Amino acid sequence: MLAIRQYAFGPAGNLLPEQVPDPVPGAGEVRIAVEAAGVHLIDTAIRSGAQGGPFPLPRLPMTPGREVAGTVDALGEGTDPDLLGRRVVAHLGQASGGYAELAVAPAAALHTVPDGLTAEQAVAMIGTGRTAMGVLETAAPTAADTVLITGAAGGLGTLLVQAAHRRGATVAGVAGGAAKADAVLTNGADAAADHTVPGWPERLRKELGGREVTLVLAGTGGEVARAAFELLARGGRQFVYGWMPDDPLYPTPGELAERGVTSETAVGPRLLNRPGGLRPLETAALEAAAAGHLVPALQPFPLAGAAAAHRALENRATLGKIVLVPDTGRAGRRPRAD
Repeated sequence: MLAIRQYAFGPAGNLLPEQVPDPVPGAGEVRIAVEAAGVHLIDTAIRSGAQGGPFPLPRLPMTPGREVAGTVDALGEGTDPDLLGRRVVAHLGQASGGYAELAVAPAAALHTVPDGLTAEQAVAMIGTGRTAMGVLETAAPTAADTVLITGAAGGLGTLLVQAAHRRGATVAGVAGGAAKADAVLTNGADAAADHTVPGWPERLRKELGGREVTLVLAGTGGEVARAAFELLARGGRQFVYGWMPDDPLYPTPGELAERGVTSETAVGPRLLNRPGGLRPLETAALEAAAAGHLVPALQPFPLAGAAAAHRALENRATLGKIVLVPDTGRAGRRPRAD
């Protein structure tokens, strides 16, 4: 099979497409003929050798990728025979192996892909979608809120804009570039700003027509995060989410007290240690997409183009969730039990 292999930490060029032996599922596992594999900003940090969130770096060599969707084509010992041939989606946790034509996953991690969803849509919801559900659960935007979302044209930001709009909130989104700002408006925001243009906070304030920002969902760091925080009205609240290589904003207690606002982290250990675990969030995300309540924005790349996908993500040249799509030439593979 074709897989992306990494032998050393470093630049995107270290992601190498290679022919490798087909994996064999072990006890309690299945093998998935991959139709779509998700790419996350954390993947780029792990690839480069930076700390991958709260987890240690993986051992090399490896095949990256933690989100896959496709069809079960082989079963390990002790797995339900009814799974064979089923279209499924799974988050592999901190295990790797998703950037490949075939991937092994625990049977307990599988979700059946809901009718009407493509593999690309399903893989966007299993990881990015569940994070969106976790952020919404924690931040709890309401119709009384004016919500400012940074990184609003990304895979996660797109879903948060839709969800906040659906809850009746006034929604403003910040993104990098005129095309991305236009996409934020098309996605349902009431106002949008291109943070590459100086003076965007004041223009956004005017677009909001005097409505003060009561909730900031911060998906980017650095100067953009600082400017968004400064737009937060007294009594407002900020929730930080996502992986921010560009300086996440964690205001000091003094700043919070002076401004009369709160700031919390909506993901990380808080999400991982959530009562009930992450699976209910995955289910909720898939159901929301199947119902048409959330529609992920997708940017596909061929599997062999994983390095180009990482470069585009790191250069902020993407719109929506990046998904790797293997060549469909393997579609004729016959499912079997090992």
